[in-house]
Amino acid sequence: MKSIVAIVGRPNVGKSTLFNRLTQSRQAIVEDFPGVTRDRLYAQCDWNGKEFTLVDTGGIVLDKEGDTIEAHVTRQAELAIEEADVIIFVCDVTHGVTASDQEVAEKLRRVRKPVLLAVNKVENLKRDEEALEFWSLGLDTMIPVSAEHGMGTGDLLDAVVENLPAPEEMHEEDEDLIKVAVIGRPNVGKSSLVNAILGEERVIVSNVAGTTRDAIDVLIEKGEDRFLLIDTAGMRKRGKVEEGVERYSVMRALRAVERANVVLMVIDAEDGVTDQDQKIVGYANENGKACIVVINKWDLVEKDEKTMEKFTDKVRVRLAFMDYAVLAFLSAKTRARVHKLLPLIRKVAENHARRISTAELNDLIREAYSLNPPPSDKGRRLKIFFGTQPHAAPPGFVFFVNDRELLHFSYKRYLENRLRETYDFEGTPIRLYFRNKAKVDLKVDRPIRVRRILAVSGKKRTVRRAARKLTTE
Repeated sequence: MKSIVAIVGRPNVGKSTLFNRLTQSRQAIVEDFPGVTRDRLYAQCDWNGKEFTLVDTGGIVLDKEGDTIEAHVTRQAELAIEEADVIIFVCDVTHGVTASDQEVAEKLRRVRKPVLLAVNKVENLKRDEEALEFWSLGLDTMIPVSAEHGMGTGDLLDAVVENLPAPEEMHEEDEDLIKVAVIGRPNVGKSSLVNAILGEERVIVSNVAGTTRDAIDVLIEKGEDRFLLIDTAGMRKRGKVEEGVERYSVMRALRAVERANVVLMVIDAEDGVTDQDQKIVGYANENGKACIVVINKWDLVEKDEKTMEKFTDKVRVRLAFMDYAVLAFLSAKTRARVHKLLPLIRKVAENHARRISTAELNDLIREAYSLNPPPSDKGRRLKIFFGTQPHAAPPGFVFFVNDRELLHFSYKRYLENRLRETYDFEGTPIRLYFRNKAKVDLKVDRPIRVRRILAVSGKKRTVRRAARKLTTE
C-alpha cells in the first residue's frame, strides 16, 4: 500500500501550484485568489524509485465553523492530515509569518507525524533570507521552494522520501489471507452484501446513502480459506456530494482498493453500469487488482430466458476496458447465489497470483509465433527471442524482441489471448512488456574469423564459403 503525503496550509499560498509541480501535471486548478481548491485531489508520485500518493487540499481556515464551504474545506484538510504519513505545510514568504500560519503550525506540532515546512515563492537570495523567519513556527524541517519555477522541489522530495514509513512486511500468518475490497456507488448494497456473506448483521445497513463512512474490516474463515472483507463508503460524483463527512471517506475507500487482492465492484441491477461506476472500477483496473463485478438486486429485475445474456452484453460494452472481470448475478437481500461468491473470490485470487515457468512460457511463445507470425513492416518483422514473468499480482510478462517499434497493438492482444486461453487468468488483468534485446555486433568478429580461416587453409574458396556463411547467420 502506497504512503500518503498531504499538502496543507492556509488559502492562496501555492499549494496547488506545488502539487502540479511535484506530480508534473496540471491536474489542480491554479488561480490567484483563495478558495479555488475545495475537494481533495490525488495523484501518484515517484521519486528515486519510491512511490507515494500526493494529496492536494483546500486552504485551512480554523475560525470557520458550521455548514459554510470554508468549514467543509477545512474539515477535508484535517482528514487529509489524519490519513497522511507525511505532511507538507506550505507558507508564503511574501506575506511573512501570519497568525493563520501560527495557528496551523500549532495544530501540526500536535500531530505525531513528519511535518515538512515548505516556504513557497523563494525565488532569489533576498527571499531566501526572508524565509529564515519561518523557523519561528517551531517545526523541525524548513525547505525554501519556488513551486512556480521548480526551485528547491528536489530537496523537498528528498525530504519526503526520507520520511516515508518503511513498507509493511507481510507476516507469515497473513500470507494466505485474501483481502477483498467491496466498492461502488452509495446505496447499491455493499454493506448488505457483506452481511449476506457473513450470514449475520455485522455492518449497519440503511436506505440512506452514505451510512458507511469508514472502511470496515471483517475477517471470515471458510474451511482452510481466510478472507478479509473491507466494506467501504460509497463514492458519488464530486458535484453531488453535499455532506462534508461523506467526502472524507473517499480516501479510505481508495486505500482499501490498494490494500486488496480482489475487488468486488457492486452494481445496482436496476441502474446498470453508470459513468460513476466506470470511474470507480477504473481505479481498481489502474492498480492491477483482480475484479468481480457483482450485479446486486437481481431479484428486482423482470426476467425472461435472455435477460441475463442481454444484461451481460451491456455490462461488457460499458466495461470494455476490463473485459477480464468476472460477473456475478445475485441478491444480497434474499441471499440468492451469495454462497457462490467466496469460492469465486478464491479462484480469482489464485489466478491473480499465478506464475508461469519460463520454459512453459517460451514454449507457448514459439507455438503462438509459428501459428500466427506478426505482419512485416517494410520488409522487417517483429521477432520474439524469449519471455519471462518477473512478477505476479497482477501477472506481468516481459518479452525480449528485436525492435518493439514493430509491435502492433493487435499482435499484443493476440499474445494476451493465447496466454488466457492456455492458462486460467479469469478475473485478473495481465501486464505485457516488450524490451529490445541487445544485438551482437558481428562486424568486429567477422574479419578475425575470416583471417583465422585464411591463415589455416590458404585457400580463397574456403574463405569465400566461410564469409558467405557468416552473412547468412
